[in-house]
Amino acid sequence: MAGFYTHITTSSILGVAVGAFGAWHFQFDWGIACLAAGLTALGGMLPDLDSDSGIPVRELFGVAGFLIPLLLFERLRAFNLTPEQFLVVLAGAYLFVRYGVSEMFRRITVHRGMYHSVPAMIIAGLAVFLMHRPDQAIVGEELQKRLYLAVGVMIGFLSHLVLDEIYAVDLMGVVPKLNQFAGSAVKLKSDSWIATGITYSILAGLGYLAWISTGSPTWAQAYQQTISPMSSARSSVK
Repeated sequence: MAGFYTHITTSSILGVAVGAFGAWHFQFDWGIACLAAGLTALGGMLPDLDSDSGIPVRELFGVAGFLIPLLLFERLRAFNLTPEQFLVVLAGAYLFVRYGVSEMFRRITVHRGMYHSVPAMIIAGLAVFLMHRPDQAIVGEELQKRLYLAVGVMIGFLSHLVLDEIYAVDLMGVVPKLNQFAGSAVKLKSDSWIATGITYSILAGLGYLAWISTGSPTWAQAYQQTISPMSSARSSVK
């Protein structure tokens, strides 16, 4: 299994590449490019949130507690809060993530469980996508930025999973062989059907919210749009 510093070094290098690509190819300003680079680096550490080790987990939740309120900045502005109220909400969000969410992770997750999986990687990307609220006046450009940030964190997350699988190959000896951790990182399900079911339920829920956040119709609206032409056709026949 790759060490913490191996993961952070790899994801940081990828973060620089993601940031440079956004600035060069999409012509994003330095703010969004640097944010994507930071999220990519953070994504490379996210799978270790289910670890039982102390310092890396505390550091990860500390960084997450700082970044998540920043990603929610645009959403919070919509509530027209005073500067004092805004600071209180940001501080509350930090404390909730730093201590509340970290304690929840400690109690309900196991290392190399479903949090080390491809569905968890997509969940991380969807969470970032949903936290960055688009400006309705320039939906196309803002949608591109949201996708850029989401893909960045998923690239970092995936680098962690791939490194864990690479380090699961034991090269000591004449014939390379897999150790006990092989196949436990890049996976689609776990041995626990409950954990697997909860993970895919969260994935489906976030996916649906992401879908309608782009202006796409909800399932009820889509159903209504489907049956309306049929009802009109019946009426004309009569």
